[in-house]
Amino acid sequence: MNKVKTQYTCTECGAISPKWIGNCPSCDSWNTYQEEQIVKSPKRLSGHTWPLDDPKSRPSKPSHISKIESFRVARSHTKDKEFDRVMGGGIVPGSITLIGGDPGVGKSTLLLQIVLKWSGKSLYVSGEESMQQIKLRADRLGIDFNDTYILSETNIESILMEAKTLEPSLLVIDSIQTKYTGMLDSVPGSVSQVRECTTMLQRYAKETNVPVIIIGHINKEGSLAGPKVLEHIVDTVLQFEGDAHHVFRLLRTKKNRFGSTAELGIYEMHQGGLQIVTNPSKVLIGQGAVDSSGNAVGATLEGMRPIMIETQALVSGAVYGTPQRSTTGFDIRRLHMLLAVLEKRCGLFYGQSDVFLNIAGGIRVTDPALDMAVMMALISSLEEKIIPRSICFAGEVGLSGELRAIDRLEQRILEAEKLGFRQIFISRYQSKNLDFKTKSIQVIHVANIDELYRQVFVD
Repeated sequence: MNKVKTQYTCTECGAISPKWIGNCPSCDSWNTYQEEQIVKSPKRLSGHTWPLDDPKSRPSKPSHISKIESFRVARSHTKDKEFDRVMGGGIVPGSITLIGGDPGVGKSTLLLQIVLKWSGKSLYVSGEESMQQIKLRADRLGIDFNDTYILSETNIESILMEAKTLEPSLLVIDSIQTKYTGMLDSVPGSVSQVRECTTMLQRYAKETNVPVIIIGHINKEGSLAGPKVLEHIVDTVLQFEGDAHHVFRLLRTKKNRFGSTAELGIYEMHQGGLQIVTNPSKVLIGQGAVDSSGNAVGATLEGMRPIMIETQALVSGAVYGTPQRSTTGFDIRRLHMLLAVLEKRCGLFYGQSDVFLNIAGGIRVTDPALDMAVMMALISSLEEKIIPRSICFAGEVGLSGELRAIDRLEQRILEAEKLGFRQIFISRYQSKNLDFKTKSIQVIHVANIDELYRQVFVD
């Protein structure tokens, strides 16, 4: 009879402990141990599977790197240009991809669109919805059905058996937390179940050369739920982001063994599904008021793509005793730093004012090159001075008030020029790195915030 053993596994590093502990001694994470039951067979393999003293019986031998033949990876296109670009040009046969995101952001909708547009035979396996529910969503998308099959199943052995019988050219699993294997007694979604099911899917993908896409849940911290080893098993990790109250969705690459991790895909959520945004800059800056203080446009980078984003600031007198500081799409700690620089270096006081900052379109920005636009929006709202719509900004702000250089400045300037901006303000310390001439946009170099203030509002 098999013996049942209870153990605790760290979801971050996979360390095992016989009892629950708050702080993992391996990775120093807190509250990451989960209880699970392990069934151990009384017979265990011992020793090595081949004798170490017999080189002929070894399954593989090392080869010199100069004698290994290189080959070009053939990719399969999904008829979704944004998804293909984020993946590095398409899906690699035999690869396994993990995509995570907040509930309701559109992960299932995105992959259902890809499955319906797939040129070959595809299999979509769901453990959260019935086949009738998936069919209703497919009808709402309005896509002509190709050779697509739907399966509602949670047992991983049954899924792999049906996949080997059907022989699809694309397999989608929604989601990995709902799948379980009969070889383990732990509940679906536990550390051991998620790890074992993913390993079995990886083995199937490598043996059959069929690409597998897995949907994964995320925890309250925003990271993928389950063991951290899950991200090491798969070849590509994608993050699908977006605010449920806005229409824009961002597809980012966190890991890609077959391409760059600096690509970004932008979608727009409609009633009929997700649509590709071909020119996000024009959409994000085309809705602002023409004559209004507190608005400034900054040139930022999302992955490798330059995007012009409008920053909106509102500075008003504090009604209550303690002034409020609130941001949407921007790091509030960085806002505090920029406010301190304005008070210390420029003599502009926000201590008795409420400050609200919003990045238009619901997009979250972490690029420090947006500092200059944020500062100008704050100054514009405080002094009720309007910034002309033909001006944009690109530069990082230091603690002494200086404007620092940023990377890939040429791409930002070309994007601003393409959208019709007349002037762009950049750091003076970056003037030596520009090796091209603009046609219709004036590049203005400034050294610090005081000089920038005079150039925009005084001169």
